[in-house]
Amino acid sequence: MKYVLLLLTISLTFGCSMRDIVSMDTQTQQEFDLNDNDSDGVIMARERCVETVIGADIDNYGCPTVSDINERQELQILFDNDSADINPRYYQQIEKVAQLMKMYPNSIVAIEGHCSKTGSYEHNLALSQARADNVVSVLTETFGIEASRLSATGYSYDKPIVPSETPEANEANRRVMAEVTADDTKTDIKWHIYSVDQ
Repeated sequence: MKYVLLLLTISLTFGCSMRDIVSMDTQTQQEFDLNDNDSDGVIMARERCVETVIGADIDNYGCPTVSDINERQELQILFDNDSADINPRYYQQIEKVAQLMKMYPNSIVAIEGHCSKTGSYEHNLALSQARADNVVSVLTETFGIEASRLSATGYSYDKPIVPSETPEANEANRRVMAEVTADDTKTDIKWHIYSVDQ
């Protein structure tokens, strides 16, 4: 009985080992390629998107996740009461919008001008339009953005961000907004421990 069990064990072991032998032809090597040529954490055997941008957020097949460009941001440009003049110290903020537009050549930007609720509606409508127009002028004349990619609209005091009429609210409501939209998409980048510092 011991000999029968021993022979059975040997035959099963030998049979299993025979089935595990894989020929090392080129096709098999490609199917089981464990290299990660673009360093995105996905082996080549499963890779569908080669040359992934380093640091991109990816799916299980190494393809980056992308999102449409649709950003709305407040430009922290403070205007004096009843003024549309832009102090040059605020040009750095406008330059960020220009840089984004240069990065995404199909992007367009809508600039919105807003006012505080002091004075007549008509006067503030013209003033808010002048504020938006002046930001557009800086984008075209200083940073070389084509005028056809920009629009400017004044909203008087129709869209306050602070609904009261205190001096602080009035100052906050004298502002411009920039809304960037594009047919382009941008690659989403993975969060990591240093993201907060970037």
